[in-house]
Amino acid sequence: MAFGTKGLLGDGNLLDEKGRLIQSGYAFSQVKAYERAAVKRNRLRIKEWDYYYFCDDKRAVALTVADNSYMSLGSVSVLDFEHLTYITKSKIGLFPKGGLRMPRNCSDGDVCFDKSGVRIVFENTLGSRRLIASYKKFDGKNDFSCDIELDPYDGDNITTATPFKKPRQFYYNTKINCLKGKGRLCIGDEQHEFVDGYGGLDWGRGVWPYKNVWYWSSLSTEVDGVPFGLNLGYGFGNSLDTENTVFYDGKAHKLGKVAFDIPFTLGELDYLKPWKISDDDERLQLVFYPIIDRKDRMNALMLSTDQHQVFGKFYGKATLDDGTIVTFTDKIGFAEHVRNKW
Repeated sequence: MAFGTKGLLGDGNLLDEKGRLIQSGYAFSQVKAYERAAVKRNRLRIKEWDYYYFCDDKRAVALTVADNSYMSLGSVSVLDFEHLTYITKSKIGLFPKGGLRMPRNCSDGDVCFDKSGVRIVFENTLGSRRLIASYKKFDGKNDFSCDIELDPYDGDNITTATPFKKPRQFYYNTKINCLKGKGRLCIGDEQHEFVDGYGGLDWGRGVWPYKNVWYWSSLSTEVDGVPFGLNLGYGFGNSLDTENTVFYDGKAHKLGKVAFDIPFTLGELDYLKPWKISDDDERLQLVFYPIIDRKDRMNALMLSTDQHQVFGKFYGKATLDDGTIVTFTDKIGFAEHVRNKW
């Protein structure tokens, strides 16, 4: 199938012999085979990461392991919805060049970052997932640790193959929502037990342009005892398709384009005022009430980032493929706006 063709991804390799996307589009499983060795761009431009978030109505933890070729990253964030606080700490290594050996797919293969008092491990054997992390002096004095076990998940995901302007730049991405689990996090003597938590995985591999902007929102929860999730995003690449998807009881319901209406105050984006999120087919009506703006800014020589990952509560309704309307209130997830030069 020709490069740029709109529609469902077919089985086979992701890249051709010249390192170009064979097909762009989406699927509800990871049908394309990614191989780092098939990338033909400068190897220092390859970016590979696994990002997990997991939360209940009181706490959230977010864990990132990335091999961005010129730098490795192990990052931990803890959010406290009761006290409206958060801590994010990261450890960086130089020039891993694929040394973290990130898995070729999202369904099997372990991930490990271990550097200078920071250890993050994602155990993943045929769908059985465990998230283990520790960080020395996480809050400046106390150590952090977490151990979370995620239930096996055999439902749909949303997988996209996205081209950029240059022919050997691409992004291959899988989002898995509605990962239910249990576990605990500790900071010093403080401990929080997740009994009925939900989370998701953002699995990404690709060659990105230097400058990029994206919007992304994710929700994983239950509605009347049924697993329900949202994955919404836009802002980068030249794809004819979107990643926008509603998940209900393990099945994916594809949406068209979406828009995030973030309020302005005195000419500046006001991330802590309510957002409106809608789609072009009027199947999604959302209001997002922010709780915490987990912001991160960095400017170092040629690299910079301006991230606003805003956690809050979703209220709204979504229309499934068969016309069923799912209404939900007071459900915790996040929506983010990110600008990078990397």
